[in-house]
Amino acid sequence: MSNERCAPRTAFSFSDLPASRGLPKTVGRDRGTAEITMGETQASNPELQRLRASIDNIDAALIHLLAERFKCTQAVGEYKATHGLSPADPSREAIQIGRLRKLAEAAHLDPDFAEKFLAFIVKEVIRHHEAIRRERG
Repeated sequence: MSNERCAPRTAFSFSDLPASRGLPKTVGRDRGTAEITMGETQASNPELQRLRASIDNIDAALIHLLAERFKCTQAVGEYKATHGLSPADPSREAIQIGRLRKLAEAAHLDPDFAEKFLAFIVKEVIRHHEAIRRERG
């Protein structure tokens, strides 16, 4: 697998993402098993629509960034499997936790939340790395 997709970008722009298709008129409840109609007050409020459109764009950016991140971690998993390295790297994880906690503090984001988010991602990455190692025998 080529690592060129993992090369650092000079800058990220929301314009790199597909345009938002607007807000839905209904929202799912109970994981989409039932639908409820948004109240007219909320649906017709331009400021609320503008704010929600921004949230939708940020959510799209997060999904695209996670997809790119997992492409890179896939390459790391293949490298580790090829070179007989462990799927987990506790010292790297500790460094990342410290780094991301500092970033979270600087961004006024709860560092505990940032750590939990990273732990969730790392757990999934390790699961992928273990699967790659099993596939390679």
